[in-house]
Amino acid sequence: MKHILRTIGAMSVFAIIACCWFVGEPAHAATLITPENVAGMAFGGLLVNKDSLDVIFTNLKTLFNNAFTGAETTWQKIAMEVPSTGSKNDYAWLSMFPKMRKWVGEKFINNFEAFKYAIVNDDFEATVVVKRNDIEDDNLGIYNPQAQMAAYSSAQLPDELVYEAVNAAFTALCYDGQYFFDIDHPVNDPATGLPASVSNKGTKKLSCATLAAAQASLGVARTTMRKFKDDEGRPLGVRPKVLLVPPALEDTANVLANNERLEDGKQNPYRGTVEVVVGDWLTSDTAWFLLDTSKPVRPFIYQNRKAPVFVQQIDPMADNVFNRAEFNFGAEARAAAGYGFWQLAWGSDGTVA
Repeated sequence: MKHILRTIGAMSVFAIIACCWFVGEPAHAATLITPENVAGMAFGGLLVNKDSLDVIFTNLKTLFNNAFTGAETTWQKIAMEVPSTGSKNDYAWLSMFPKMRKWVGEKFINNFEAFKYAIVNDDFEATVVVKRNDIEDDNLGIYNPQAQMAAYSSAQLPDELVYEAVNAAFTALCYDGQYFFDIDHPVNDPATGLPASVSNKGTKKLSCATLAAAQASLGVARTTMRKFKDDEGRPLGVRPKVLLVPPALEDTANVLANNERLEDGKQNPYRGTVEVVVGDWLTSDTAWFLLDTSKPVRPFIYQNRKAPVFVQQIDPMADNVFNRAEFNFGAEARAAAGYGFWQLAWGSDGTVA
C-alpha cells in the first residue's frame, strides 16, 4: 500500500511538472505550486480582492479624468465662476454697481440692504454600478464608456446649470426683485430722484433678411444696452460683444456677425461687432440674447461649491457588495447658477417678426 501511494504521489508531481512544462513555464514545482499561488488563482477570470479592485478602479478614474478634461463647454463664454464655501452665496452686493465719483466731503456709501438675492447650492451625482460577476468574469470593458460618459456629464454640469438659468431668465427673479429680462427694472432718475423703469427685454425676431429687420432686432439691442446708465445718470459703458443663440438661429447669427452684406444685398453694419455663441441647452428656437462679457462681473453666474470629483465604493465588506454583489463609482458635485447684472444682457423672446 505504501508503495502504491508513493507511486501515485510521484505520478502527481510528474503530472504537475509536465503541465507547467507544456504551458511554457520552467519545471520548478516547488516555486510554482504553493498554497499562496493556489490561493491567488482565479481560473477563467479575475480574483476579487483589494489589490485587483484598486487596479480596476484606478484605471476607471484615469479614464474619467481624461474624458472630463477633454469635454467641450461654452458656459465660460457667458458666465462668471464664483467660488462658494457654504450652502449658499449672498449677492445683495449686485445692487451696488460701483463707479468712481468726485470725492467731496464724506465718502458716498451705496446702500444695498433693500435688495436680497441669494443662490443656494444643490447636490449632484452620477453613479455607475459595477457587478462583482463582471469583475470575476473579466468583463470590464463595458464600464470604460460608462466612466467616460459619467465624466462628460460631470464636465457639462456648469453648461446645464447656466443655460437653465438663461432659459428661465424671462420668468426668474434677479437681485432687484424683477425678472432678469424685464421691461421695468427700477433705476434711479437723478432728475427726479425717483425710480424710472428700464427695459432689457425685447420681442423682435433676430433677422438678417433686410437692413431694417437687422436694425430692429440686433441694432436696437446694441443701442439700448449702450445707453444704460447708473443711479447717478452716468453711462455704464456697456459693450455687448456676445450674441447667444439656439441652434435654430445659428445661421442667422453668423450672417449678422460675419457677412459683408445682408440677404437684401445691403451693407451689413454689424459685421465683426459680435461673437456668436450657440447654446445647445437653449430650449427656445426663437429667443436670442446679447451679452457684455467684458466686465469682471458677467450677466450669469456659475456658483461652484464642490467641483465634480470621482468617487468610488469598493469595500468588499460594504452592504451593497454583500447583499447585491455590486461596487459603485461615479462623480459628485455641489453647485448652482443664477444671475449677475441685468444691465449686461439683453433678451428677446423673438415672438414678433
